[in-house]
Amino acid sequence: MFNLVIKLPFKHTSNRKKAIISMLALLLIAYIVCLPRTLFRVPYSTVVTDRHGELLGARIAADEQWRFPACDTVPEKLKECIIAFEDRYFYRHWGVNPLAMGRAMLQNFREKRVISGGSTISMQVVRLSRNNRRTIAEKIIESILATRLEFRYSKNKILSLYASHAPFGGNVVGLDAAAWRYFGHSANKLSWAESATLAVLPNAPAMLHLSKNRQALLQKRNRLLKRLFDKQIIDEMTYSLALEEKLPGEPIPLPQIAPHAVSRLHQTNRGEMCLSTIDRALQIRVEDILERWNNEFRESDVRNMAAIVVDVSTNQVLAYCGNVRFNDANSGNQVDVIRAERSTGSILKPFLYHAALQEGEILPHTLLPDIPVNINGFAPQNFNHQFEGAVPAGEAVARSLNIPLVSLLRAYSVPKFYDFLKQNRIASLPQSSSHYGLSLILGGAEAKLGDVTVAYSNMARTLSGLATTPYSLLLNETPQAIRSSFQAGAVWQVFDAIKEVNRPEEIDWRAISSMQTIAWKTGTSYGFRDAWAVGVTPKYAVGVWVGNASGEGKPNLVGARTAGPVLFDVFNILPKSEWFAMPEQEFVVAEICRQSGHLKGRFCEAVDTTLILPNGLHTPSCPYHIQITLSADERHRLYVSCAETESSVSKSWFLLPPAWAWYYKRHHPDYQSLPPFKPGCGEDSRQPMQFIYPQGNSQVQLPKQLDGSRSAITFELAHSKPNATVYWHIDREYIAATTDFHTLSVTLSDGQHHITAVDDEGNTVSCRVDLRFL
Repeated sequence: MFNLVIKLPFKHTSNRKKAIISMLALLLIAYIVCLPRTLFRVPYSTVVTDRHGELLGARIAADEQWRFPACDTVPEKLKECIIAFEDRYFYRHWGVNPLAMGRAMLQNFREKRVISGGSTISMQVVRLSRNNRRTIAEKIIESILATRLEFRYSKNKILSLYASHAPFGGNVVGLDAAAWRYFGHSANKLSWAESATLAVLPNAPAMLHLSKNRQALLQKRNRLLKRLFDKQIIDEMTYSLALEEKLPGEPIPLPQIAPHAVSRLHQTNRGEMCLSTIDRALQIRVEDILERWNNEFRESDVRNMAAIVVDVSTNQVLAYCGNVRFNDANSGNQVDVIRAERSTGSILKPFLYHAALQEGEILPHTLLPDIPVNINGFAPQNFNHQFEGAVPAGEAVARSLNIPLVSLLRAYSVPKFYDFLKQNRIASLPQSSSHYGLSLILGGAEAKLGDVTVAYSNMARTLSGLATTPYSLLLNETPQAIRSSFQAGAVWQVFDAIKEVNRPEEIDWRAISSMQTIAWKTGTSYGFRDAWAVGVTPKYAVGVWVGNASGEGKPNLVGARTAGPVLFDVFNILPKSEWFAMPEQEFVVAEICRQSGHLKGRFCEAVDTTLILPNGLHTPSCPYHIQITLSADERHRLYVSCAETESSVSKSWFLLPPAWAWYYKRHHPDYQSLPPFKPGCGEDSRQPMQFIYPQGNSQVQLPKQLDGSRSAITFELAHSKPNATVYWHIDREYIAATTDFHTLSVTLSDGQHHITAVDDEGNTVSCRVDLRFL
């Protein structure tokens, strides 16, 4: 019985201890987990800075508050002001200050109203995160959570949480937003007076409302400054100067630098602090250039412009001007043209030139035809509406001649060039290659200014031995390398062709004395809707677009006359650099015909020894030089039988196809047609005639007249003999004869027609045309 009496109390005490321990353990666990892992679940503004941390702009948070993302540190001046005003024992307590709580209760009891809360900064952080109605129960919860907060974070972290989420009047929340909205600069540049003003605001943020209660606010600020002076935190001179500073007036608009870049990052990195690649000083200078040119272009009702500057060494964007006059919403100025799909005009021609060179389709100076052409109804024209017969490939690209490049694309193949553009991310090309056809090289497709500019930059990077990447807007972003088909030797030849483009009818590059060496190209879309200019040096790639975002065309909207001068102005503010070193290891030595640009043929006499790409060795040798036998006076050609019986000479002769020669000799007076055969000494076996229009079996579409009648079609033919007479037959019926200039205009019915031309020596040439009236 005794043992039982002894054991019962022992067992009762043991259970009580276990219960207490369990209760304490539960309370400890509850205390540990009581503080949410994420204190503030609020939307933040998107804030974008330049590469040096200077503010470019921001976008308001989803709840319509200017609340910048939480800062990591609080500037020293503001730290001293906040602690002196809000919680002078901040570094001595563990979240709750019992003395301050007791003093507040006594003050409130005496005044019979709440005049002091006694909250520490830690308690205020909890209150701001919970955002509940103020009650005694809530105060107790805040006190408990404040102590837990002290275990989780350092004092500096708690202070930064407070500064980042404290209200500063109106819809301004947080230190960084307040510094910019009220003082127009970053928190790091706040003066003592400005820091004191912001320190007292969260205590009564409604005080700062334009001119409302400004005197009370001023007194609060000055009392805080006096406290700082008394504690010898600031000296007498600093105190006196701070008292002289005026309070801020109306909230200051945030900077609007690179607004389209800010909007773009707001879409992709909403609510984040974005350290961009943009250089603020350069951005402002480029924006000034665009604003100046836009004032001039607006007189011609051209309202929009865009420009982008890319650092070739990193492919980072240094200046991003998506448009001008961002706040003018009536003219499409908020459209980010850098990201907009626009008709390319001629801006893609250097890429075709590169592809053809790299694959051995042509050599840099291979002659390309420049004559009237109609390919199943597609009849391209040069910008100057003239024809030169034949033009070296590099010159055709530099002068942006349309017909030679269409001929080159036809030979190279549209599907191959289509794949080249997509592989190098120059254009997205959502349709199939057949949808674009040969117009792909003349603006039949669309591309983005940013993509085209970085493609030129990637060509430059290839010459420097760097990987090709997309452009980046975020400084801490590492773009993934893309599989590129650019080759250093071909890039060198492309840049060599377009580095000193001289177009007297548009703009003379050489007249700009301050201009550095630049490989550049312009483009103008059909209907004068888009004007492009893109240039590149070893250091920078610059792209410029001019036009109307609405797609409205204007007669003078030409790339070289509008976008070109802007491009030069941008390059003039950029540091100059030495030109690329020639990648000699990429080339082989070859002998090239000086007149045709082909590999030296059997009968070529004027030959240059030069460097070409290895694949160029597979191009055909010169087909235009032939060897002929002439009489001693070189006035007639001789057949072999006559050459054996009289004095003769052999000579190499440069001979182009008749249609080419017809236009070529107008621009090259030294071009000579073949002499005629000496009577009785042979007949010319070469075809002396060639249709200029239409060529081969063509489909031609003609509009009807206003009265509904059919329009006339004009046939044109070239003859190597100036005085030849040509007899025209259509569908086996004789129509007319022509001399000297062989053109014939007739009205035909809808459908297929067979055209035959016979000259006075019996030579015959024929073609078929499929005529359609619209």
